[in-house]
Amino acid sequence: MGSPLAIRARGITKCFGDVVALDGVDLDVAQGQLHGLVGPNGAGKTTLLGLLLGLAVADSGSLEILGTPVGRAFEAPGGVAGFVDGPGLYPSLTARQNLAALAALRGEDTRSAGIDDALRQVGLTDVADDRTRGFSLGMRQRLGLAAALLTEPRLLVLDEPSNGLDPAGKKHVHGVLTRLARQGTSVVLSSHRMDDLEALCSEVTILATGRTVFSGPLGELAAENRELDYRLITSDPPRARRLAADAPGIRPAEDSAGRQGGEVLVVRASVPALDDLVVRLVREGIALRELAPLVSPLETAFLALTEQRQTDAQQQETGR
Repeated sequence: MGSPLAIRARGITKCFGDVVALDGVDLDVAQGQLHGLVGPNGAGKTTLLGLLLGLAVADSGSLEILGTPVGRAFEAPGGVAGFVDGPGLYPSLTARQNLAALAALRGEDTRSAGIDDALRQVGLTDVADDRTRGFSLGMRQRLGLAAALLTEPRLLVLDEPSNGLDPAGKKHVHGVLTRLARQGTSVVLSSHRMDDLEALCSEVTILATGRTVFSGPLGELAAENRELDYRLITSDPPRARRLAADAPGIRPAEDSAGRQGGEVLVVRASVPALDDLVVRLVREGIALRELAPLVSPLETAFLALTEQRQTDAQQQETGR
């Protein structure tokens, strides 16, 4: 038996006039899972997040959230929190006052609503009494997360939570999300930051032109037969380059600046071919000091899948 599902969506379709925002989307998110949602602009990510938060309803399909079927009413299911297009804040109020206002709207005693703890978790204690009109984008995102934490959600839905975060803010947010998942909260987050998704998420869903082009574990995107560009730094670049030139399945490639040569060896290879090259380097006594993909497996798959989907859609339109 797998983990209970926090989200089960089947055949979700949503249109705005003649624009098809979602076209038969399926989505499964397990309890306690960090699930990434990625796609190019206009892919339908924000629309899907809005459906999960009860900000809109699907035109067709079925949606269950936390085991409860979602009907036609415009209301957020119980136990769900988050934000789309950034959190809404009162600029004339302080961070603490914003959270107190939200707690009061829910009829809670602001003295025991966990406001100080929420501010501490997202790293905003030092600015708790500053007005939010002066907050940076990253600080606003963190305050939006603090507001969601007040509800002790079982499902957290976040739209680009890493926008504007400095390293300290990113550390706080990642820590909060990881801890929530360990405690059983499901988290769905959209992001254009592939490194964040790879660091946090066990599964991802990739959307393109309103349809799902991939949904599943990150490991499936890094299939062993998929070729990627890798950078290698070794103790002997000239000899490493000669070995790479003679190794089967290894092709020279350019770095991100379009250069070849120098101290960095850049090659294009599948995982098995790269493994074989590493063995050859070690056998020859060449130390491998750095090995990393130039572009992450998630980003590579994202570009390939979404570009193919967009090409297919254009061809269908042309053929009509």
